[in-house]
Amino acid sequence: MYVCMCYGVTDKAITQAVEEAGVGNLRELRQHLNVGAQCGKCIQMAQQIIDSTIIDESLFKEVC
Repeated sequence: MYVCMCYGVTDKAITQAVEEAGVGNLRELRQHLNVGAQCGKCIQMAQQIIDSTIIDESLFKEVC
């Protein structure tokens, strides 16, 4: 699903940035993917994806 229509950034691209590049906040995400640099409508959704990915990863690490 597209999160940032201005730059064509998807939820999968955000998840990948968190998992592979260690992105943990919007400032870091902007350095990797131009999210939130234009109209800003995507910021809340992008933050939710970052948060849920981090939580999912930490739960996975505890189980394994």
